[in-house]
Amino acid sequence: MIPVIALTCNHDPGNGLISLSRNYTRAVDAAGALPVMLDVTGDEQKLKDILLLADALVLTGGGDVDPFFIGEEPLPGCGDIDPERDRFEISLTRLLLSAGLPVLGICRGMQVLNIAAGGDIYQDISSQQEDSIKHAQQAPRWHPTHHIKVAEGTVLAQITGSGNIRVNSFHHQAVRKIAPGFMVSAISADGVVEAIENPGLPFALGVQFHPETMWERDRLFLLLFEALVKAAGEKKQ
Repeated sequence: MIPVIALTCNHDPGNGLISLSRNYTRAVDAAGALPVMLDVTGDEQKLKDILLLADALVLTGGGDVDPFFIGEEPLPGCGDIDPERDRFEISLTRLLLSAGLPVLGICRGMQVLNIAAGGDIYQDISSQQEDSIKHAQQAPRWHPTHHIKVAEGTVLAQITGSGNIRVNSFHHQAVRKIAPGFMVSAISADGVVEAIENPGLPFALGVQFHPETMWERDRLFLLLFEALVKAAGEKKQ
């Protein structure tokens, strides 16, 4: 049986909706796994039951993380927040990391991964860091607009190769203090963290860019999903 990959979703409690771009599910499918969308829940038993259902987790992109979860008051640049989604994803991520299940965090998902593991984030890069480049591109989502440098000897380098690659960028929050056990595996030209990983876990990787919108034009980015599915299959066995 192929691995089951759970994916978090955008959460709209006012309209009773959850949503997710098919870019994510199609990437997981193309990598050889079954994608399953998760609704938000605060039920601890249901959170644990997800561990029985899923072989790996993708923390997807979305709105800002509530600064409450990093012990800060909100800055003027902080955008829309969804505290129920934040609480659900942080709790679920901690459970999966403790169980050693593979986790891939994408954009917001990388920030959630870092917070869940004990790190924090910048609420708003432009107001908290000088001389930053443009991280919220005005271009097609599949188009890469800036370089990142992938560190040698990292899990990310094993997947994409080390050195410079071009990526897309849709964020104004970013990882700041790295969580214990994690390391930086890529940065942009202004020093913003573009990828993190925990070499002590089977697969715990976060990327600030959006590979799910790029893989059909550049197969390099499908390799990230294939690496997740491979790790999920190994864990499943």
